[in-house]
Amino acid sequence: MPDFVWRAATATGKVEEGRLSAPNTAAVLKQLREQGLTPLRIDDAVSAGISGVTPRLPRSAGALSPKVRQSKGPVNAPDVLALTSELAIMLRAGLALDNALRVLIDMSHKPSVAALTQGVLDAVKGGTPLSRALAEHKELFGDFYINMVRSGEASGQMSAVLDRLVEHMERQRALRESVISATIYPAILLVVAVLSLIAMLGFVVPQFEKLFTDMGDALPLPTRVVMLMGQAFTQYGLVLGVIAAAGAFLVLRWFKSPAGKNWWQARLLMLPLVGRLALKYQLTLFSRSLGTLLGNGVPMLTALHIATETVGNAVLRQALSRVAPIVKEGGKVVQAIMATGIFEPLAINLIRVGEETGRVGQMMLELSNILNREVETGIKRLLTLVEPVLILVLGVLIAGIIVSILLGILSINDLAV
Repeated sequence: MPDFVWRAATATGKVEEGRLSAPNTAAVLKQLREQGLTPLRIDDAVSAGISGVTPRLPRSAGALSPKVRQSKGPVNAPDVLALTSELAIMLRAGLALDNALRVLIDMSHKPSVAALTQGVLDAVKGGTPLSRALAEHKELFGDFYINMVRSGEASGQMSAVLDRLVEHMERQRALRESVISATIYPAILLVVAVLSLIAMLGFVVPQFEKLFTDMGDALPLPTRVVMLMGQAFTQYGLVLGVIAAAGAFLVLRWFKSPAGKNWWQARLLMLPLVGRLALKYQLTLFSRSLGTLLGNGVPMLTALHIATETVGNAVLRQALSRVAPIVKEGGKVVQAIMATGIFEPLAINLIRVGEETGRVGQMMLELSNILNREVETGIKRLLTLVEPVLILVLGVLIAGIIVSILLGILSINDLAV
């Protein structure tokens, strides 16, 4: 097994060197990444010793090792996060931007990511600033990301700015994943409830139909209702399923339209418990984006416009869009925030303190942390309420069907006596 010499950067930017025995370059890349290292240079130990030159990661490493690029599909948010994190580490280790981009191309596990990075590298080699090169892929990076990179170029602290970007994106991802994870168990309970009802009405209830056929009106009312539901499900189940699927498709399609989205987002904020959580979740996005932008030297008006666009709820986005014009006309940020009517007294006081001390960005980040904790706590409390309710409803429905059948059986016994 051949030996390879490598040079890699740790998460703190420290450069380390070493020697590994592996079948090929791809195996070395895999081992280094499993150790939390970002490879900078890799070469065969024998050829490196003969030539006496510094080992260098070959441009063809990805092509020589097809196992490296097993992932398919377009570039997604996790890819952008990984790309940003690795680029920050390399710049912190002292690599030039173009060399760092070359290494990222060789390290890429997805052809789409490699193609994206190659395009950025070509633009940078042509004299285009990194922010402008990324602006060509605005649908992937967005205004927030591009303006952060632009501020890093202006301040000369690109690695520090990228570190903040990574922290911001990781917090955003963690918040989204906590919300998604919180809905998984209730969704499973709902699916189990629907499947249980289908099993009861489609398979269990029809087994008793022959037994109750001759009794007619002598059956108790609950039993007759359950029998009719079972007959309807057996005879028209497919039709009812198609109608339900078509209705769900049309409703979801309407919700995705501007009118439907606005209607749903407005009603969502009015719901008890859920509405407050949705509001705090969106304000967390706004606060963290605004605080991060201001902390990296982005002008207040630009930061307000970009942070407002990160809010997904159209109703809240419209309310927050009134903040920038008030500030532009000379008003204070806290006055503009109060005018929206969506911030709680704690948030207003934090912003007032930040404005008085010249630390609005820092206070917005503190506010985002507070709101984030409240959202996570609120989700946990909501789940403690939703889960037993779903279990109770499922139990009542199934118990109702069983009791109805038992009443029918008891009525047969009474008639026989």
